[in-house]
Amino acid sequence: MPEFRRGAAAPAPPTPPALAQEPPSTLSTNDLHYLADLQARTFDYFCRYAHPDTGLVADKTSEGAPASIAATGLGLACLAVGVERGLITRAEAIARARRTLRFFHESEQSERPRATGYRGFYYHFLDMESGRRFRHCELSTIDTALLLVGALAAYVYFDGHDEAERDVRALASALYRRAEWDWAFDGGPAVRHAWKPETGFLKARWYGYNEAILLYLLALGAPSHPIPPRSYEAWTSTYRWRRVYGVEHLYAGPLFIHQLPHCWVDFRGLYDAYMRERGIDYFENSRRAVLVQRAYATRNPRGLKGYGPDAWGITASDGPGRYVRVVDGQRRRFYGYHARGAPWGPDDGTLSPWAVAAAVPFAPELVLRALRHFDATYPEITNAFGYVCSFNPTFPTEDPHGWRSHGHFGIDQGPVVLMIENYRSELVWKLMKRCPFLVAGLRRAGFSGGWLDANGQA
Repeated sequence: MPEFRRGAAAPAPPTPPALAQEPPSTLSTNDLHYLADLQARTFDYFCRYAHPDTGLVADKTSEGAPASIAATGLGLACLAVGVERGLITRAEAIARARRTLRFFHESEQSERPRATGYRGFYYHFLDMESGRRFRHCELSTIDTALLLVGALAAYVYFDGHDEAERDVRALASALYRRAEWDWAFDGGPAVRHAWKPETGFLKARWYGYNEAILLYLLALGAPSHPIPPRSYEAWTSTYRWRRVYGVEHLYAGPLFIHQLPHCWVDFRGLYDAYMRERGIDYFENSRRAVLVQRAYATRNPRGLKGYGPDAWGITASDGPGRYVRVVDGQRRRFYGYHARGAPWGPDDGTLSPWAVAAAVPFAPELVLRALRHFDATYPEITNAFGYVCSFNPTFPTEDPHGWRSHGHFGIDQGPVVLMIENYRSELVWKLMKRCPFLVAGLRRAGFSGGWLDANGQA
């Protein structure tokens, strides 16, 4: 697809910005420079693939790709990182945030099939030019949550007194307050996944441990149309605690589930009723999930090519396509875009280096070892926007390294930028601790401990 406007680059500030002070790190100076370079290249996706009029961010780099509301939300959160790291001027970031938020605020909200949204929620994909529903996609509760939590990051960060920053805050607040979470609750016991004007709510509800923890926190903390606390209890009652390779943790196969909520929420020292009973927080749980992924790749029970202690990263990602191939005498099934997981699959040999990079706060040394290994062994998987979505050494091609994606997805790029920054300076975590709606959601979900108790009634 064509590239859109690039943000104006600002010269690096002479001293570290106040919000991005870097605490002591266990990584070397070279490793920290490496992460900074990867972060800067990955951030550029949101400058190149944001529409100049609406601010909508393209789902992926492929020609004709629609906008993704989740990628747009990630892009809004990344603006703070861009400003603090001198990758974009504050004025340009404010203009981008204002443009994006105004588009959503003014877009059509109705039951019409070609509207942009309904009852404060938005369609998963939107046409890049018109901003209307793309084809027959669903009105997505989780993708709307990712859009709105990005808007709230902008709400907290752009705290100046001039008209433009006041406008950003007003628009972000209005969008969040407009979402009718109680409608999406639909009588309970858990929030619905999606709705379509042609058929109404889809059958699925948000159960089991997954990225929807963000959705529940926003829905519980909303000043208008909140859902009842019992919905969170209904959700956690479907969790699956597992012992894998001797590691006990709250299980979810795809790595992104263990990362995405942490882009915004510092879960260190925070406990809800479920995790309090098990004696660990969600941050430690994600660290254990990384150890399980690495142990699985080291054992490599499926005999997939390239796997090892420094080659892991199994998650929802692009893939070679829906094929069955005989590889070294063994019949193997491959997938296109699919939610892959470890250790119980599905797993077709596709690795996602971006998912490794986004795990850096949980296990920095292991992450850097893996990224260095990828760079040395598969130099072709990096380009101007950082790591491509994924690659698969097992899938047979003319390339001895197998298949690789030639594109990038916005929902992959965002976590890399945000999680590297949370490791470097805790910037986004610090911002969201000042968000009254998120704090309210955590409290209503039953969280306590750590910084939440230190905040008092913030």
